[in-house]
Amino acid sequence: MQVFSRYRFSIWLISAILFLLPSFGFAQENKSYPASRFPDRIILGWKGDPVHSQAVNWRTDSTIAKAVAAIHEADPSPDFQANAKIVNALSQSVILDGKSVQYHEANFTDLKPATQYMYRVGDGTSWSEWFHFTTASDKREPVSFLYFGDAQNDIRSLWSRAIRGAYSTLPKADFMIHAGDLINSSNVDYQWGEWFEAGGWVNGMVPSLPTPGNHEYYRDSEKKPHVSMHWRPQFALPENGPEGLTETAYFIDYQGVRFIAMDSQAALLDATIMEKQAAWFEKVAKNHGMRWTVVIHHHPIYSTKNGRDNEEWRARMEPLYKKYNVDIVLQGHDHTYGRGINMPLGVSRKKPDGPIYVVSVSGPKMYDIGLQNWMDRAASNTQLYQVITIDETTLGFKAYTVNGDLYDAFDLQKDKKGENTLVERTNSLQMQERLELPERLQKSFKAEELKEYNQRFQEYKARKGKK
Repeated sequence: MQVFSRYRFSIWLISAILFLLPSFGFAQENKSYPASRFPDRIILGWKGDPVHSQAVNWRTDSTIAKAVAAIHEADPSPDFQANAKIVNALSQSVILDGKSVQYHEANFTDLKPATQYMYRVGDGTSWSEWFHFTTASDKREPVSFLYFGDAQNDIRSLWSRAIRGAYSTLPKADFMIHAGDLINSSNVDYQWGEWFEAGGWVNGMVPSLPTPGNHEYYRDSEKKPHVSMHWRPQFALPENGPEGLTETAYFIDYQGVRFIAMDSQAALLDATIMEKQAAWFEKVAKNHGMRWTVVIHHHPIYSTKNGRDNEEWRARMEPLYKKYNVDIVLQGHDHTYGRGINMPLGVSRKKPDGPIYVVSVSGPKMYDIGLQNWMDRAASNTQLYQVITIDETTLGFKAYTVNGDLYDAFDLQKDKKGENTLVERTNSLQMQERLELPERLQKSFKAEELKEYNQRFQEYKARKGKK
């Protein structure tokens, strides 16, 4: 009996220690993600035309110097494996957190349009599971994709529900857009490990188009800024951007839509890069022959957080967005939700004179919301993901909470002349606007700050005719 009691006490003690570890700063989220000879962090992207190509990246430990991928048209029979085509991968060694790992990238080319394929990656012996993807059509077919604002913090524990909920809502998404600040610390490996764990096998089935935010950048010993050491090894992105911004600024055409990803962080750090990027944008936005133009970057043209203002970025880019008829701009950075148009109050917004601007947040880090006049729908303290569908005549936008509730909705209808009409769908929404301050800010704000926020809150409601 005494031995049994000691055993039970030992079990209790171990359980108590494990329970208390987070209180002493050893949070479970800070676990490491060591590489092995088996592929992990598998993620689809593009290096070229999405009609005829698909790229994939993955990671192994340093023992795997030569890697390959296998591909075959999708087949319901398991007998295809012997006939799968083997594609050699490009491999590079990267030292992260003092450890050497291998990143691999394979580019599948000469694919058929609108065709489902299956693939796996490995070294010829240690393989991943088989994944499926479908190439883009060579015609102007409808496009559907998911858009996420900042993930950034508590990625494994709380952002995971955003990407998994989004996939559940739109499992046939053509791709996913991430508007920067995917993680909090640019070169900290466990944070990237959490990001890949949260997305899991979805990343291997649905291609990703990320753009970097300020948290993807770091400064070297000479104080020069660089994008994360993880960025280029782990993402396969088009290399058609301006010089010096390889795979951080790029464009891709997909079934009648041109998507242009901008590196706003690099632009805000260096005026010459902003000018170079603006000149490049004019080239790729002008007369591109696509029906729609979607722009993605991290820093908002119009901020949703009170006191923030990216004035230089707005002054340089907004006139170009209007000049080249950009339809919608997808952004992050401000950890709240705002959607609207830059038009004077009192003027009908049915005929936008520029793009629809959206700022969103998918992770749990929350700021106070500014409730500025450009906003038509806003949210505070709410994790969201967005589902966007585009066909020849209509861009349909829906924002969902991570609970799966529809929070915002509108259509942009494009006529034969290319002019847009905004059709609000908010009247059909069941949810009231969530505009309360996050609890931690209610506690930390001074009396003057709370008074100022409440005044903005009342003015916003009055402008929208709400009691």
